[in-house]
Amino acid sequence: MTQENIRFSDTVIEKLQFYVYRLIDPRNGETFYVGRGRGNRVFDHVRGVIKQNELDASEDDESLKIKRINAIRNTQLKVLHVIHWHNMDMITAKVVEAALIEAYPGLTNIQSGEGGSDYGCMNAIEIIQKYEAKVADFSNKKLLVISVNRSSSEKEMYEAVRFCWRLNMARVMKADYILAAVRGVIQGVYISNEWLPATKENFPGRADYPGRIAFNGVEAPVEIGRELIGYRIPDDFSFGVGNPIRYVNC
Repeated sequence: MTQENIRFSDTVIEKLQFYVYRLIDPRNGETFYVGRGRGNRVFDHVRGVIKQNELDASEDDESLKIKRINAIRNTQLKVLHVIHWHNMDMITAKVVEAALIEAYPGLTNIQSGEGGSDYGCMNAIEIIQKYEAKVADFSNKKLLVISVNRSSSEKEMYEAVRFCWRLNMARVMKADYILAAVRGVIQGVYISNEWLPATKENFPGRADYPGRIAFNGVEAPVEIGRELIGYRIPDDFSFGVGNPIRYVNC
């Protein structure tokens, strides 16, 4: 059976219910993607890449996940599909997925799992900072708040927050400041000079992300930083539902 036609039967699907899966690179045994779903969702990634290749889609439109799958297939090897946990309801699957995303660094997932922004892996100092920090005053402020939990450990804060997001530009353009939040605590405040499509042409050294945008900007004035950096995001604007973006008064 080839990867193009591998499928779960109805009997297997009934037993699986919702499940969480990992895609593994057979060249080094590395997990490069974590997801959740039911039915034959686990196989959709490879099938989607095969279909895209058949349509001669431009490499400029490839995500890191697609590039990884193509690199594996180009060596005549096959992506390994692992069902990490199954027979769950949807809510439980979301929790398990978020925990696994936190556990595997360097994934090609663009977003964290649901709830990971607020309740994911933290060291003891981060826990104390999160729950003892004073709550930020968001009144009379127009803000775009972005959770950068995963990328902040790999990049300088500005680089982590500037690239790349799915945003409502009408709301973004009303925001005076962009906040970088880590585990619900504000760690950086910036002003955008321009927003551009998230392409390697606009941002050399980065991959292309169709439909996403990024910004060039500067740090906010020191007095603004003093009002926000180190403060906790109000509960009304927490990231518990899995979306890394929050708009405040805009």
